[in-house]
Amino acid sequence: MLANVAPITALLLGVALLQLGNGLQGTLLPVRAQVEAFTQLELGALGSAYFFGFVAGCYFGPWLVRNSGHIRTFTAMVALASALVLTHPLVVDPVFWLVVRAGSGACFAILYMVIESWLNARSSNVTRGLIFAVYAIVSFGMLGMGQLLLAVDSPTGFPLFLYASILVSVAAVPVALSRSPQPEPIEYIHIRFVHLYRISPVGMAGSFIVGATSGAIWSLAPIFFGGGAASTEAIAVFMTVMILTGAIGQWPLGLISDRMDRRLVIAATAFLSIWAGLAMSLFGTDTGRLSLVLTGIFGFLSFPLYMLCVAHTNDSVEHDGFVEAASGLLLIWGAGAVLGPLVASNVIVAVGLGGLFYTTAALHAVLLAFTVYRISQREARPAEERGEFLDAVRVGQTVSTVDPLTHEEEAGEEQPPQAGAQAAG
Repeated sequence: MLANVAPITALLLGVALLQLGNGLQGTLLPVRAQVEAFTQLELGALGSAYFFGFVAGCYFGPWLVRNSGHIRTFTAMVALASALVLTHPLVVDPVFWLVVRAGSGACFAILYMVIESWLNARSSNVTRGLIFAVYAIVSFGMLGMGQLLLAVDSPTGFPLFLYASILVSVAAVPVALSRSPQPEPIEYIHIRFVHLYRISPVGMAGSFIVGATSGAIWSLAPIFFGGGAASTEAIAVFMTVMILTGAIGQWPLGLISDRMDRRLVIAATAFLSIWAGLAMSLFGTDTGRLSLVLTGIFGFLSFPLYMLCVAHTNDSVEHDGFVEAASGLLLIWGAGAVLGPLVASNVIVAVGLGGLFYTTAALHAVLLAFTVYRISQREARPAEERGEFLDAVRVGQTVSTVDPLTHEEEAGEEQPPQAGAQAAG
């Protein structure tokens, strides 16, 4: 294992630093925005802006890498992402923050794209599963640990923004100094969304719904946990617990889904997530031990749903279609993540902070109902025709091959990324 991971140590170190900085600012910004008296709708819009930028970065990142190369693109995006973090405390205005958050989302999407393309080039068919599993562990782990940095200083000051900027900046050092040769230019993958829905309605609809719940949680959970007059230290701990239990939950739920119809696991997990969300809406703001346990349960159940949807879709595609399916589902997830914070913030305005988890419960109920309906309409694939959950881990979160084109032509005809911009809707 060490022999396989050693050549990518520099890249993994860059990922770790990048995710520490991203994790810190992801929780810091809604907390600071609340201190600055942003409305709930403005808080939701901030989250939507980030994911809108993320989807845009997925669209135009391949074009940028092909024109400028991996190293130049990476260093440029690190510099821009680092600078954008520092502008928040300089200009405290909701509209300005919306623009900056969209820019940050685009930067991070392109940064992930470059790193994942590099990891893909440094791995073989034998080692790719292991390498991307390690990448996922480092990424989730450091994203969770980044939350804890919120406790280092007051969110009302400048230092936390500076720390986030420093972490993002130094992420460029191990990558830029790496001796690994640059990968080949990123190839475009033509995504056929209608085809994806036909082969896996649950996978596609589920990705959108899970994207909506995830976008709402990432954007508004810090505000929810702060609603019980919790300290910033408590907010950091609760966010860390949710993220890390979500990472842990992927493995047991994924392995269970390898042994039966994945739609049953998706339905059961969605059902349990409904009740976990309702429990969070009632008791989650207490910030006591019960709330901490409920937070862990919610993360354990809800976060793995996206990878389960990817794995279910992979069961219905040929091996050479994995990347197209994963790229398409990621864009669908992103579209849901843009919508989710806007919906949840409106519900919060209507019913209070518990509206965040009322929203997730309602969305999980829709996923449950649709999945049960599809189970009644289509037989499960035979076990010998199903893939393994680890295949989904390897390609399910990659942004390195997303192309906005949705034409039905063969994937060898390269076109500029602007041609398929309408596919975002």
